[in-house]
Formats: sequence, C-alpha cells, structure tokens
Amino acid sequence: MPERTWELRLLILLGLALGSQEALPPPCESQIYCYGPLLHQVQMAKLYKDDKEFVDMPLSSAPDQVLKRFDQLANTYNHSIPRQQLQVFLRDHFQVVGQELQPWIPGDWKDSPQFLQKISDSKLRVWAKQLHQLWKELGKKVKPEVLQHPERFSLIYSRHPFIVPGGRFREFYYWDSYWVVEGLLLSEMPETVKGMLQNFLDLVKTYGHIPNGARVYYLQRSQPPLLTLMMDRYVAYTSDTAFLRDNIGTLALELDFWTENRNVSVSLGGKSYVLNRYYVPFGGPRPESYSKDAELAGTVPPGDREALWAELKAGAESGWDFSSRWVFGAPNPHSLSGIRTSKLVPVDLNAFLCQAEELMSNFYTSLGNDTEATKYRNLRDQRLAAMKALLWDEKKGAWFDYDLENQKKNQEFYPSNLAPLWAGCFSDPGVVDKALKYLEDSQILTYQHGIPTSLRKTGQQWDFPNAWAPLQDLVIRGLAKSPSPRTQEVAFQLAQNWIQTNFDVYSQKSAMFEKYDISNGGQPGGGGEYEVQKGFGWTNGVVLMLLDRYGDRLSSGAQTAFLQPHCLIAALLLSLLPQ
Repeated sequence: MPERTWELRLLILLGLALGSQEALPPPCESQIYCYGPLLHQVQMAKLYKDDKEFVDMPLSSAPDQVLKRFDQLANTYNHSIPRQQLQVFLRDHFQVVGQELQPWIPGDWKDSPQFLQKISDSKLRVWAKQLHQLWKELGKKVKPEVLQHPERFSLIYSRHPFIVPGGRFREFYYWDSYWVVEGLLLSEMPETVKGMLQNFLDLVKTYGHIPNGARVYYLQRSQPPLLTLMMDRYVAYTSDTAFLRDNIGTLALELDFWTENRNVSVSLGGKSYVLNRYYVPFGGPRPESYSKDAELAGTVPPGDREALWAELKAGAESGWDFSSRWVFGAPNPHSLSGIRTSKLVPVDLNAFLCQAEELMSNFYTSLGNDTEATKYRNLRDQRLAAMKALLWDEKKGAWFDYDLENQKKNQEFYPSNLAPLWAGCFSDPGVVDKALKYLEDSQILTYQHGIPTSLRKTGQQWDFPNAWAPLQDLVIRGLAKSPSPRTQEVAFQLAQNWIQTNFDVYSQKSAMFEKYDISNGGQPGGGGEYEVQKGFGWTNGVVLMLLDRYGDRLSSGAQTAFLQPHCLIAALLLSLLPQ
C-alpha cells in the first residue's frame, strides 16, 4: 500500500464533502503527476512558464525511488526546498518532455486526395494541400517503454498512432479529435481514424470513460462526448459494420458514464426532467495548471477551496476552459473565483448526447437489435422534450444554458446556444430560420472575421474576442440544415469569413492556430492560461470541411464586410444569375 494512502483518502473525503454522487476514489493515484508534496513544491516554485511542462516529463527511474529521494531532500531543507536544488533534483530524476512519443507518418497518407479538386480558387487549393501535409507533422506514436513501465509516465499508453492538436498538446484530446477525424476522412485516411477510434474504445474499456486527454492527470474528468459521432463518420465512410458490431457495447458504456454520473433532475411546471451537466466531484488543483488553481484558491475562504477546484475541473471537462458561461450568476463575472460550472445545464452537452442517442438507435437498427434501438429512441425523445421545456426560448429563437440554483436561463450569447441545430436535435424545421433571426438580433452577423465565442471580454480564452473553429462549425452547419436559401446563404457567408481569416493569418504566419482574435482584422487568439498554440488539429479539420462543402464558391480574395440581412436576398439573386 502506498505510503501516502492517507492523502488519497483525504481527497475522497473532500470529494464527499462537495456533495459527490458516489464515494469514488480519484482515478489517478500517482503521487507525482496527480497530487502530493512533490507536485506541490515543483509547481509552486514555478520552474516552468507552463505548469503542464512538469507533469508531462517522464521519470528516469521508478516512482518509489524518486519519491524516496524527494523525501530525503525535503527533510534536509525542512520541507522548503530551494529553487536551485529543485532544479537539480528534476534534472537527475526526470526526462525532457516528449521523450515518450515519436514522430509518425500515417501509412494511409496520400499526396492528392480527391476533395482538393473541388476547390475552385487556386490559392485555396494550394493552402488545402499544405493543411493536408500537416497530418504528417501532427502524427505521433507512443514508444514501447510506456507499455513496459507505465508508472514512469503521465502519458497513457495507446496501441495505435494518432493525430495530436499541436504545440503544448502533445497527446490526443477527446473532443478535438472529432474535427480531426472529419479532416482525416476528407484526406482519405480511414485507417488512421480507425486506430484513433480503437484508442478511445480502449480507454472506455479500461476506465469506464474517456478522459479529457491521454494523460493520467486528466482521468478525473472527460470532455464533450463525441465518440459516437466519430464512429458514425467512420462507418459512413468505410461501411465497416463489423467494427461497429464489435464495439457497440463500448459505445453504450461511454454514454452510460454521462447519463449515470453527470445527470441532474429538474422540476418545472409540475414535471420532472432529467438532463446532463459537467460535474467533477474531486477537489485539488488541476495538476497541469496547479499554481494557477492554488493561487486562485487563495482569494476565497479556506472552506470554499475544494469546491472551487472541483468547479474548475468541471469547466475543463466542458472544453470551454474558461468562459463567462461558467461564472453566470456569480458576483464577479470577470473572476474565476466564482466559477459554478456544475450549477448550469449546458445546451451543447445535451445536444451532443441527444445526437448520440439518435445515432445509437440507428446503429442498433442497422445491427438488427430493435430492443436497444427503441431504448435509445425513447431516451432521445425524453431529452428532446426536456431541452424544449428547460433550454428553448421561443421568443428569442435559441436554446440557453439553465441555471439550476436560480432557476433561469443564461440569455447571454454563445455559439453553443445553437448546438441543437448542428446536432439535429430539434423537431420543428422552422427553428433554423428562427436561429438566423437570433443571430441578427444579437448583432453576430456584423463580425467580419468569425463568430465570437461570447460578447463578454473577460480575458478568458473562451470569450470575446476569440473565435474557435468548432464553434464556427456548430453555427455554419446548423444554419445549412435550413431549406431556406437565405439562411443557407448566411451559412456560406460565415464560412467565407472564417476561411478568409484563417487563410490571411496562415499567409502571414505560415501556421494554423487553435483560436483567432477577430476584433482587429483577424489574428492569432490570446487570453487564458497559456500562449496561443500552433498546429492545429481541429482548426485544420474545420477548414478542410468548409473547403469541401463550399470549395466551388469560396474565395481567397480580400476580406469584405459581412452582407447585412437586407442585402442577402439581393446577393442570393446575383449568385443565381448565369456567370
């Protein structure tokens, strides 16, 4: 039994004090990468600009030996080790980050996938080919020593190679991978996609859920649940129903994690509805952002610190780490000290689950299992009714996060307010056109370089002025579902704006970025806990998707102002005239 079992038990008790649903121990028991004095002293010494640097460093010897040497060092200096001695200790007992991974060129990569031929603009076609080349740079494979000595690494071993986001994100991430998968399939790389799916399925079999990313310090939380959708895209591309049949039970298990561990019951109008939320019932600072979480906790009373850390982890689970979304209802909307992620029922999470339930019903129907198909169809119907009752606002024409404590909607603008359109989780076709009016009323169509993540400028990366690729996709493909030519034209104009911003920045920087600042002509984004990162997996995927969808119309020309709604019909008529 580990010497610091008492620390683990303390964390469990703290989780219970937060009102956790189950007395589950934290999945990560590493006294180096997840909790404990060594992690605390190193991260609080701020030896690295980014806290993630330390928890990504492999060990040079067994953890017990490293911990024993650290205890000796700590005792020598009365548990306050000088910075210089800590640096020497790390040099002696840890390796440089990235040692556990090796570059990997996908075996199914080919020079000229077919979708390139659909792009009329020659400059955009050359750019698309350069983005297609990036899959080779973002390909990684785990070295065998991670399997042989897993205790020496924070990286979770994966049997199959994968595509990473890029920059500080050296491992694969859950929801990022969906847009990467879409891009890979356009690049005609289904074997790479299958390997990535197998890695995710292995994680579900091992841990009962998919962690935020492939590191042990991410095991306490997940990320937006898009595995079922990834499987759907792969099967639609390959018709590999045997793979689906072999793994349908694992897909069901992953959805069970959400419906059993992240559910919440809400009473409204004499009825009770069950929806889902982001919720991580464990305290302690996030290891990869340890010093920031510890310092933030210093601004609240000691009795509130564990709850604060749990809410920060829930915010990270949402993928929106961090945003004014999660401080809605707090006294100071500009400070994360009031974060209350688990007190909100998010539109996008429930849209993703609604979509997954429909896909599971379709999967089971195709496999001849009518009982399970009916079960998931009923679950989707129940969720649809709950979303309509709690999240939908008929007057505004959008869905809004629901505040559980204050029993009201958060009516601020976020692109996630239209996630049900993208997910196909609505019953009235007219809601798509109502959503267009919502965008007009919110003045979103006046932004020329992309759809902002919010209209609040808080300094957080999931707020104004940043724009993110997946959120553009949520709105653009959501609007494109409308039978209305006018609404479809808005979808195209939004796609043109985003392509132009990405193309212009790439032309200047020779790089793709995880996010963009749309306030001043379109630049790499900023804010949040770390510097903007290059790469970039999901940004590449979304651009390739838009080039595939609108390649015959998109232009690399100078940025033009977004057409105002009253001009759209005229523009549409012009587009229909013979060229």
